[in-house]
Amino acid sequence: MFRRKRPAALAAAFAMTAAALTGLAGSGAATALTPPVAMTADDLPTWQTNGVVWTLAESNGTVFAGGTFSAVRPPGSPAGSNEQQALNFVALDAATGEPTGCKLNFTIGSGTATVRALAVSPDGSTLYAGGDFGAVNGVSRSRVAAIDIASCSVKTGFNAGSVSARVHGLSVASGRLYLAGDFNTVAGQTRNKFAAVDASTGALSSWSANAGTDRAGRAIEETPDGQHVVLGGDFSELNGAPAQSLAVVRADNGDTVKAYKPVDNNWNRPGEMRRTSTVKDLHVDSTGIYTGNEGTGGGVFDGRLAMNLGDFSERWRDTCLGATQAVIAYKEVLYSSSHAHNCASEGQFSELNERQHLLGESINTDRPLLSWFPDTDDGPSGTEQIGPRAMAVSSKDGKDFMWVGGEFTRIASNGNKLQQGLVRFANTPDTRAPAAAPDEVTAANVTGGVQLKWRTGWDRDDSRLTYTIYRNGTALADKPTLDSKFWTRPQGSFTDGSTQPGTTYTYQIAASDPEGNTARSETVSVTTPGTPTETTIERTATADAYVNGAATGDNYGTHQQLFVRGSSPYLSYLRFSLPQAPSGMVLKSAKLTVRTTSDATAGTPDDISVQPVTGSWEEAAVTYANRPALGSGTLGTVAGPTELNTDYAADLSTSSLSGALGGDYDVALTSAGSDAVRFWSRETSNDPKLTLTFGTP
Repeated sequence: MFRRKRPAALAAAFAMTAAALTGLAGSGAATALTPPVAMTADDLPTWQTNGVVWTLAESNGTVFAGGTFSAVRPPGSPAGSNEQQALNFVALDAATGEPTGCKLNFTIGSGTATVRALAVSPDGSTLYAGGDFGAVNGVSRSRVAAIDIASCSVKTGFNAGSVSARVHGLSVASGRLYLAGDFNTVAGQTRNKFAAVDASTGALSSWSANAGTDRAGRAIEETPDGQHVVLGGDFSELNGAPAQSLAVVRADNGDTVKAYKPVDNNWNRPGEMRRTSTVKDLHVDSTGIYTGNEGTGGGVFDGRLAMNLGDFSERWRDTCLGATQAVIAYKEVLYSSSHAHNCASEGQFSELNERQHLLGESINTDRPLLSWFPDTDDGPSGTEQIGPRAMAVSSKDGKDFMWVGGEFTRIASNGNKLQQGLVRFANTPDTRAPAAAPDEVTAANVTGGVQLKWRTGWDRDDSRLTYTIYRNGTALADKPTLDSKFWTRPQGSFTDGSTQPGTTYTYQIAASDPEGNTARSETVSVTTPGTPTETTIERTATADAYVNGAATGDNYGTHQQLFVRGSSPYLSYLRFSLPQAPSGMVLKSAKLTVRTTSDATAGTPDDISVQPVTGSWEEAAVTYANRPALGSGTLGTVAGPTELNTDYAADLSTSSLSGALGGDYDVALTSAGSDAVRFWSRETSNDPKLTLTFGTP
C-alpha cells in the first residue's frame, strides 16, 4: 500500500493541511485540463518490468516498485531484450523513469518471492517492505524488512521476527509499522491479519486488532491525528464481532470504533458492506478516508467510497462495476486503478466492450466521473488480468508525477503501445490532440444560411472542447464550446448566416483543448441556392521545394517539409495553377495557408514574407546555387508562426495575382530572422493552399 510520507515537522504533530495532502507543495499545475483534473493523460517514457508490479511508494523524487518480476528494461524494448536483473524490486527516478543505483533483491528459499507492500517513514529515510520473501540482499528477513534509503541497505537493527504468512499492506506512523496480511502470528504471538511493530527495532507491539483466522487483511492506515487506525481487507469479523471488510479501531489498543455491517443484499447503504466485497486499498489524508473495493458475484460493490474523518460517516459511494485495486488523492481528485466496465448505476457509461482502467472523481462527490481517461490493457494470460494495481505521486524538478503499476503490457490510450508493469503521467502541459475528432458532419441549406451538425469529439483529459468551424479553409468567428466524454458525445450545431447565393462552400470542424491541441473532421460541401454573387476557389500547390544556403548544390524538391530562415538561409518556393475569374466576377481576395509541422523546433516568432518569383525554377532541379530571382515588394506576411502543427495564413495582394489568372503563379517564402520555421510540403496531406475569392465588381 502506498502512503505519501509526511513532512517531518507535521508528522511530529500528527497534523497535515489539505493542501499538503491533496497536492504537493511547490509544484506547478498542468495547463489545458478541465478542472479539477491536474494530471494529463499523456503517458511518459518509463522503464518496464517483466512481471507484475503490486505496490509503489516514493521518497524525495525516487519511486520504489515492488512485485513479482525478475528484470527491468528500457521503454520501447520488447520483452526479453535489454534487460537488467531486478528481483521483485526496482527504484526509479520519478522525473526520468529510469532506474537509480539502488539494487535490492528479495528472495525466498522455495516458491516464488514477491513484494506486496511498500511504505516510507515520515522522515523519508526508511523504506519498509512486506510480502512473501525470506531474505533481502542475502540478509534473512521473514516477510517484512526495513531498508535505509540513503545507503540502499537492509537495516540490521530492525527485525520483526517470523511473520507466519504473506504481508499485503504496510503503513508507518507514530513510531509504529502497521502490518496487514494473511498471517495469524507475528514473532510467535497471535496477531490475526493485523499487527503493529516498533518502527525502529521491529519489536512486536501490544496493539492488537484480530480479524479471525480466515480470509485476509489487505490495507491499513493511521488517521492524521494519530488517534485511529483504518483497516481494510476481506475479513468478516473483528475483535470477536461481525465486521465486513472495513473498520476503524483505536490507535492505542486496537479496540473497534466503527465496523461496517456484513449484509447479503446489494443495496449499498452507508455503514453496510456486502459479504462478497473486499477492500483492496486505502488512502487516508486530512481530507478523508478513501477505499478501493473488489467484489464477486451479482450485485457486488466494486467501486470506491469516501468517509469523513471525525465521525467516520460515509460521504459517498461509487458503485461502478470492475474491481478497484488502488486509490490516491491528488489536488482534490481521487484517482483510481480498476477494470471498470459498467458505471450505469452512477449515470455514467454503460457496459463496455473494453474496460477503462484508470478513473478520476472529486474527493467531494462520486458524480460525475472527471475527464481523466488514460488506459492500459488487462495484462497477459497467466495473470488475473486486472490491469493496474498500484498508484503513487512523487515530485521532482518542480513537477508532480503520477506513477501506475500493475500487470498490464500495453498503453491502450496511446495506440496500444507496448509498455509492461509501469507507466507514469505528469502535471505538465497537455500535448496530445483529442482522442476522437468531430464526425458525422452534415451541412444543409436552411432559412438563414447553412446549418452544420456534427457529433462532438472527446479528449482523455479535457471534457470541454472548443469547436472551430472552417469555411473554405478560413475559421469563422463563432467558436462553440461543448462538453463530451467517450460515452456521451452530444450533437453540435451551428448556422452560418454569412453565405452567398449560388455558391459552393466546404466546411470542416476542428475540436481543440485549451492548449490548442486539435483534431479535425472530414470536410463536407454544400451549394447554396440562387444566383452566385461570390465564389471561392481553393488551389493546392502544384510544385514546392526549399533551398539551403549551407548546401548550395542540393535539391529538396521531394522533402515533406519546407524550411525558411534569414541567416544561414533557407528559402522555399511554391507554385499554384490559378483559375480564370468566373464570368462577370473579379478577384476580391487571396489567402495563402501553410501549416507548421509537429517537429519540436518547427515554430518561430519571426515573420515570414511572401514574395513574387520572377525567375524560372523546377521542383526537381532547384538549388540554392540556381535559385530563381524574386520580384520587388511583398505580397503578404505570415505573422510569427509559433505554434506546432497549426495553420497560418497570409492575405495576399490581389492586384499582383489578378494579372496571372488562368496561368501558373510562383511565390517564395523568405525571412529576415535567424530562427528557422518548418512547414508541411505538398508531399503530405497538409500541403500549402491558395484560397481565391471572386465576386461581382
